[in-house]
Amino acid sequence: MNEELISKKDLLELTGISYGQLYRWKRKDLIPEEWFVRKSTFTGQETFFPKEKILDRINKIQTMKENLSLDELAEMFSPNLTELNLHKDELIKRNIVSDQVIHFYLENDVRGAQLNLSRILEVFILDKLLQSGEINLEEGKMILQMLKDNETVSKQKKCELVVIRKLGISSCLLLINGEEIHFEKGTKVIAQLSFLYLMEEIKAKLVE
Repeated sequence: MNEELISKKDLLELTGISYGQLYRWKRKDLIPEEWFVRKSTFTGQETFFPKEKILDRINKIQTMKENLSLDELAEMFSPNLTELNLHKDELIKRNIVSDQVIHFYLENDVRGAQLNLSRILEVFILDKLLQSGEINLEEGKMILQMLKDNETVSKQKKCELVVIRKLGISSCLLLINGEEIHFEKGTKVIAQLSFLYLMEEIKAKLVE
């Protein structure tokens, strides 16, 4: 699961942003500190970034900064679960989840139709995986139960959901801090979702 890296020089050339912009966004917490990776090269120490993540983040910043302040963007990109409660009808109206998936979710979760951000994340994950066809309803129940059982763990800053399948049997796990993981031969990774990115997607929908 090693990520492709891009050098700071190539990043600035590719995106057209300045050195000053990059580090101003870092100071505003728009770009996480851990994405600035120092590595030794033949010319000395250079800074690299996870290519896919940094390009996606810069694209979002450039797209949204006309309508949102840097502080508002920082709040949107923050992984912290803020105090938020939305009724299921509001989630459907805002196009965060589909009507079918929210009903499936509530059939398997008796905590009521008013959802805090933690539960919104749960149903958003289900919606993303079910709508894509990557999982079936039984696998959805399994994932939901695992998320409920590990709610405290899933609030950590760098948490990813990994769904695997082998010989038709599915399983899922939570990966913390991006640690390297290896599976036995024949295991297929069905999905790998970053909670940090999922929260950004949800918050982007909330400010639309």
